[in-house]
Amino acid sequence: MRHTISVLVENKAGVLARIANLFSARGYNIDSLAVGETEDQSISRMTIIARGDERIVEQIEKQLNKLVDVIKVSDFIQTEHLERDLVLVKVSTDKSTRSEILQIVDIFRAKIVDVAPTSVIIEMTGTEEKINAFVEIVRPFGVKEMVRTGIVAMARGSK
Repeated sequence: MRHTISVLVENKAGVLARIANLFSARGYNIDSLAVGETEDQSISRMTIIARGDERIVEQIEKQLNKLVDVIKVSDFIQTEHLERDLVLVKVSTDKSTRSEILQIVDIFRAKIVDVAPTSVIIEMTGTEEKINAFVEIVRPFGVKEMVRTGIVAMARGSK
């Protein structure tokens, strides 16, 4: 089962490495990891996507909570939340395919952020599924390069 784990941590050097090592030492894989400052510059939020049953995720949460720099750990499996991923995709194009690519970009509500004679760079945000679908549709044109941020997540509501 896929879990979205949000971890609030002290914004200090070495925290990311300690958390990644915790997963690695116990043989748990991280599918996605995104880290960034919160509204408080002294705190960062890590969004970790990991797969495992309830027992494994419970063990991960307990281990994370033991780390000194960890403030709060939340598994969003039972919580209404939003998830977003960002992708930049460099797609091959020429005069004959440019209009078709523009239509696809419009349908997915993406945007072109760079145009060159033989390629365009497209930026898109959305759910993991939406981005995967977009990449599969533009793949036949020739994906020259691609980079994704990893999933970020936030609980809905006022909590």
